[in-house]
Amino acid sequence: MEEKIASILNEMSEHLSVSQTKKLQEVMLRVFSDRELEKKSHSNSEFLSLFLEAKRVEGCSIRTIDYYRSTIDKMLQKITIPVRKITTEDMRQYLSEYQQINNCSKVTVDNVRRNISSFFFWLEEENYILKLSQFYVLYTTKLNQIQFGPYL
Repeated sequence: MEEKIASILNEMSEHLSVSQTKKLQEVMLRVFSDRELEKKSHSNSEFLSLFLEAKRVEGCSIRTIDYYRSTIDKMLQKITIPVRKITTEDMRQYLSEYQQINNCSKVTVDNVRRNISSFFFWLEEENYILKLSQFYVLYTTKLNQIQFGPYL
């Protein structure tokens, strides 16, 4: 069923705006999904708790889980809309502001992006959001390469 919904959204995306496509996604999920009522009742913080519990079960270290919690919680505090409505533009703006406010390197911003992407990938895998992740278009930050010369 998810593949059919994704196919419909892909075909309609050239005829609809981003907000119209999101609304179509929400309606199709509500109509076609048996578990929609259960999923709809989760808040952003509940999604984060479920994600962190899944990471614990996967065997992630406490330090890794704390880093996930810190980065994702900061994002959810800044972007207060439900995770299902967060767009690529919202994330680009958040990451840009994060870099400016914290005066951090591209590597740090890429680590934050990777953690947030992991959260949204998990939401997709658990069928809380459609397979059309907003993070497929947020590419890895281009990092400066250190060039090493020949060893003499």
